[in-house]
Amino acid sequence: MQHVWNKVVQIVPLWIAPNMLTFCGFLLILINYLLMSFYDWDYTASGIGSQHIPNWIWISAALGNFLAYALDSIDGKHARRTQSSSPLGELFDHGLDSWTASIFPLSLFSIFGSNSGEAGLTPMKMYLVSSVVLFTFMLAHWEKYNTGVLFLPWAYDISQVSMTLVYILTAAVGVDTFHKPVIPHVYMTDLLITFLVGCSLLIAFPQTLYNIFIAYRGKTLLKSSVYEGLLPLFSPSVLFLLLTLWVVYSPCNILDRQPRLFLWMVGVLFSNVTCRVIICQMSNTRSEVFHWLLWPLALVVGLAVSRYLGTVEELVFLSITVCATVAHIHYGVCVGKQLSEHFHIYIFSLKKREII
Repeated sequence: MQHVWNKVVQIVPLWIAPNMLTFCGFLLILINYLLMSFYDWDYTASGIGSQHIPNWIWISAALGNFLAYALDSIDGKHARRTQSSSPLGELFDHGLDSWTASIFPLSLFSIFGSNSGEAGLTPMKMYLVSSVVLFTFMLAHWEKYNTGVLFLPWAYDISQVSMTLVYILTAAVGVDTFHKPVIPHVYMTDLLITFLVGCSLLIAFPQTLYNIFIAYRGKTLLKSSVYEGLLPLFSPSVLFLLLTLWVVYSPCNILDRQPRLFLWMVGVLFSNVTCRVIICQMSNTRSEVFHWLLWPLALVVGLAVSRYLGTVEELVFLSITVCATVAHIHYGVCVGKQLSEHFHIYIFSLKKREII
């Protein structure tokens, strides 16, 4: 696909800032997600006997997904073309990618419906699939933290094209088609989960370990010990453990009651943790041991599973979801502002700041 994007980037006006391309791509994905949320808040609209999502939503999702993929593929090329590459652009690109990595599957889940029997995706399956996707994304930046090289497997291109084709197929044949087995006792959801888990466990994870081993053998590893190399994985692991405990032992079955919001919170928290790792690998600094957002989350999860929250568990969950989202946006804005001032550039403009 690279030769295609090399041609496409040539038609982008030179006055457009690369970060604007990145941000527009993110907005397209976010708009798709918000549209899906409006028509299918609890992931039941595609279920058997439910009021289905309008067909134009799937067409919009296909178009938005492909355009976002295109913009994400050419923003770096456009930055080099305009000689405006910078650490700010790298962080802006990968930081938004860490968020969209969680939004992609949340939109795709609306195709199957959680109330479609064997053909559907239960909230627990959605949670596990989302975790696998986020884990795979995190691996790429953990690898760069240790080797200094960001390797993007070809599975990324395949996944983006596949999602676009699935949206087009849904618009053409309708969601009821996915309620029927592809072959006896095997549904499209089974193929989706197999594909995602297979790409992670059989492609991304082994490739990451291999690349780190090659760097170790070539004595080019950036970290001096196993402990230092594994530091970026500590906070994501604790985060996954806490969230899984909440999902499994929640007295009010919080994941089943609020599947969309819970998965949104998962994505926001993982994105914030990943952004901090990205900054560490960009600046070649030591990764933090324990992300500060894990402290309030641990407190809430502890109170919830111990049944101390009682009937207000859902209200507390809503509160921590809002706080986590606001904290993540605030963090991104502050870091972007600091970097733009440090490098005397603007986020959404190619103009240079005046040095005072």
